Amino acid sequence: MTEIDFSQLDTYARYKLMASLIVPRPIALVTTLGADGTVNAAPFSMFNMMGEDPPVVMLSVNKRQDAAQKDTATNILRTGEFVVHITDEAMAAAMHRCGDSLPPEHSELLHTGLTATPSQSVQPPRIAQAPVAFECVLHETLETESRYVFIGRVQWLAVREGLVDTEKWRVRLQEFFPVGRFGASFYVNCRDRFAIEAHEGRAPALSAEACTAIDEM
Repeated sequence: MTEIDFSQLDTYARYKLMASLIVPRPIALVTTLGADGTVNAAPFSMFNMMGEDPPVVMLSVNKRQDAAQKDTATNILRTGEFVVHITDEAMAAAMHRCGDSLPPEHSELLHTGLTATPSQSVQPPRIAQAPVAFECVLHETLETESRYVFIGRVQWLAVREGLVDTEKWRVRLQEFFPVGRFGASFYVNCRDRFAIEAHEGRAPALSAEACTAIDEM
């Protein structure tokens, strides 16, 4: 094994190692509202679910080297509201372009051709093309030297028609193709899925075919 003492590395080296080894990561495409009403949209791969009672997600937003805040952080701290979207293959290119550097008064939605649609429980709009949107209010904020970590409490969920069986509350996984972040500038899809045989006392992992069978039961 190559042994690495993190205390001997600078911040950038630690970031590159962690961001390229803790993969793949789900991507949150986050919409917020600027003070002038501009809809901001930005992708973040330091994101995940944290729990279901209450239903909370985590979003980590880095601070700029010039000490200025990213628009997403500024808007969340001011309004306490944001919408997290899951990106699928069809909108991956537009999601990536939402990471372009734009002035705060320029909307990434206009820049990329994505469409805003009203949310149900918060002011920031949802993105119409996204298969999944979690409307969130700020539950808690953690701050480190390099980042804001926002804990969002999910108020409302919107999913593409047909993606969820609302009688059984099952996601039709065979129809869901999100993309994830890999190291450097690489992304991955999730079309290659496999099951692992369960050990005694553990529930089995499900293949895409098994998920389809369950959805059709």
